[in-house]
Amino acid sequence: MKNGYTIKSIFQLLVSKLWLILTMMIVGGGAMFCVSKFMMPLKYQSYTSMYVKNSNETIITDGVNLNDLNASKSLLDTYIAVLQDDAVIEVIGDELLKKHTADELDGIFSVNKEKNKISVESIRSCLTMAAVNETEVLKVTAITKDADISAELCNIIADIAPDFLIRVVGAGSVEAIGEAKPDYDPVSPNVMKFTILGILAGMLIAVIIIFVLDFIDNTVKDSDELSQKYKKAIIGEIPSFSGSRKKSNSDERKTLLDKEFPFYIVESYKAMRTNIVFSLSTSEKKIFAVSSADPGEGKSTTSSNIAIALAQADHKVLLIDADMRKPVQHKIFKVKNKNGLSSVIGKMVTAQQCIHKDVVKNLDLLSAGPKPPNPSELLASEQAEKMMNELSEKYDYIVVDTPPVNVVSDAMGISKSLAGIFLVLKYGETTFDTTEKAMKKIQLADMNMLGFIVNDITGRHHGGYYYRYKDKYGYSGYGYGNEEGDKKEKEKEE
Repeated sequence: MKNGYTIKSIFQLLVSKLWLILTMMIVGGGAMFCVSKFMMPLKYQSYTSMYVKNSNETIITDGVNLNDLNASKSLLDTYIAVLQDDAVIEVIGDELLKKHTADELDGIFSVNKEKNKISVESIRSCLTMAAVNETEVLKVTAITKDADISAELCNIIADIAPDFLIRVVGAGSVEAIGEAKPDYDPVSPNVMKFTILGILAGMLIAVIIIFVLDFIDNTVKDSDELSQKYKKAIIGEIPSFSGSRKKSNSDERKTLLDKEFPFYIVESYKAMRTNIVFSLSTSEKKIFAVSSADPGEGKSTTSSNIAIALAQADHKVLLIDADMRKPVQHKIFKVKNKNGLSSVIGKMVTAQQCIHKDVVKNLDLLSAGPKPPNPSELLASEQAEKMMNELSEKYDYIVVDTPPVNVVSDAMGISKSLAGIFLVLKYGETTFDTTEKAMKKIQLADMNMLGFIVNDITGRHHGGYYYRYKDKYGYSGYGYGNEEGDKKEKEKEE
């Protein structure tokens, strides 16, 4: 939920959802065009004008008596009120019925066929009476579904008005200036007007939807808000790379080694590398973990790219895949996973026998190894801590790819061996609730939270290297039980 908006943030928000605004404008405009063009009845307008004269005329030879003009103007409001009275409207209806049958008028007005009467309200709603530009000219306008009926209404009023006004008001008189004529060009509906209104309504609805959704949106989209909320540094911001989108079951993940990797993302990792080096500068240990709050946020790909970036700066780097439940680093670097971390901690082989040397210049890889039944216990063992201490003497930096902290507690088991942990969050997908949960677990494990890495910064939800923990595994969605899948995985690795 957003605490406030600035002009800049509003502009950025609307631009980011421009597709929705344009879509709603097209839908709104198209809908109103169809409704006005094909569903709304055509209406025709006709009018007549009547000149209001004061009865107390004074003969003046050299001009117009202004008192008479002012008196005529003052009669207009009275005349309009009289002409809109029910008695006058009933006479108008009777005159129409003399010229047309009830059936002919039924589609235009509300007609009581039993009493052979036209509803007063239905006639009144078709009429408009007003002075022309504050003059003594009274303009009567009629709009109905029939051009001839509109003209007849105006002419009937012009015929009966003088007698009614003289009898009721007893002052002044009116005289029709001309006869109303049918106009067969419809004045309603105005298709262009309704289409524009539809476009504007669609735009307004889209803007309201955008702001409502953004206001209640609890996902991480503002690095400053994230940093201020948890008082932790933003170590890196990785832009989205549309070319890196893959299906969720794909083993391919984009790394800095790919030729098609965009320059701006390479520079983002270089900047993050500098921040990581500074973050660890005061720590004796150069071992750090990279994890995420939940699956699918990009922590494994981020881990491999951090390791590559450090190696490219002539640091001797070891990348350890500690995600023994769902290992991917061996797939990223295309090496075998017959033996690995689980084998070393289980004392089946030595670390040197399992480490893949120079998968990239200056970068070695210790893959996860066979899937054990107790990964959390293995990582929390003294053997794991001893192994980490021994390896730390041979490398400048050790990057540990750990499982998501909200799913399992594996990362907490190796906390004693780490200088700290970096938490990868996916822009527009990771929520503050899940981040809060992860932060509490890191705090309870007494781990040093080094900072955040915001991934896929444009907010496009690619799901490129998406985990399937909850679909494939047991307890709480991150365990074991898929023997057929394990068998296939083992055959593939061998």
